[in-house]
Amino acid sequence: MTDLEARFEQEMVEKVYRAAGRETGYWAGYFLRSVKRHGGSGTARRLLQQRRMSRGLAKLAALGRLDLAMETLVLDPAYQPLFSEAERALAMQRLDQARRLTRDVEQPSLPP
Repeated sequence: MTDLEARFEQEMVEKVYRAAGRETGYWAGYFLRSVKRHGGSGTARRLLQQRRMSRGLAKLAALGRLDLAMETLVLDPAYQPLFSEAERALAMQRLDQARRLTRDVEQPSLPP
């Protein structure tokens, strides 16, 4: 594991898991187990390969805390070398999707 991968893994645990748990009450146990089993960047890649948005991302979006999402960490310029352009584009797409979902919930459409 490189120093960069080790720093990314540490932030996955400290920022994405622990800070999200402390600040929102959402403790993502399966996420933490995956990080311990597959490493930080391995877990990020596995989550990005899923067809749909994770429950964790949807929950953080609903709480207005996308800053604590794994996708936000993937897009951090410091970690750019760890992820392909396609992986970073997918992370951005997921964050945009999460923002749209919360806007749709917050602003119900008015009848014509």
